[in-house]
Amino acid sequence: NFKNELPEPTTIHWHGLIIDNAMDGVPFISQPPVQPGETFVYKFAAPDAPGTFFYHTHYATERQDILGLHGAFVVEDIQAPEKYAVDQLILLNEHRVVGGKTFPAMDFDNMLPNYFTINGKSFPSTQSVKAKVGDKLLFRFVGSGQFIHPMHIHGGPFEIIATDGYPVPAGARLTKDTVLVGPGERYDVVWTAQKPGKWLMHCHITHHLTNDGQEVMGAGGLTTVIEISP
Repeated sequence: NFKNELPEPTTIHWHGLIIDNAMDGVPFISQPPVQPGETFVYKFAAPDAPGTFFYHTHYATERQDILGLHGAFVVEDIQAPEKYAVDQLILLNEHRVVGGKTFPAMDFDNMLPNYFTINGKSFPSTQSVKAKVGDKLLFRFVGSGQFIHPMHIHGGPFEIIATDGYPVPAGARLTKDTVLVGPGERYDVVWTAQKPGKWLMHCHITHHLTNDGQEVMGAGGLTTVIEISP
């Protein structure tokens, strides 16, 4: 049940899901825009297989989407044979903040981002992850912004087990320590904690590791810490 409490029309598009066209959320094409104060009921069946999907507005996307009308849509398998010590969403985004106001960040002069976030926070305010040596951690990278982010984890490689919500067959899985996450893309990766310590997860574009052009505590922006105990 989607209620529009914005002062302008909007819709929701369910990114990557196989649904009826009337539920696709494209204004003027598959449905009328949902006007301020109105409600629209989106009806569809969840996918048969688990996966990490995405939803976002499809109205005035250059503003509404970039300024936050988006999120992850996770289908879980409650009977999965393998359980993870951590199952963590990592929504990657970027913002243009000037004079205390947030503007849509775009690849144009005077619109480039100066803040970069994980789940809406810039380091050192990002949420750390805690686990123990031997634990397997599932990270769900979601490219929810407009820029690419090569995400890197210190302390050992990870295995890519799903892309864009669909599982990668065991024989085709890649083991990497950096994965390039583009706008709208999702990667599910499994990282095994091999050594104790505080290990960084961060974007490998160095500009994206700053807050308004400045490092904070040796980092910033798209950075978080994985704390592994013995």
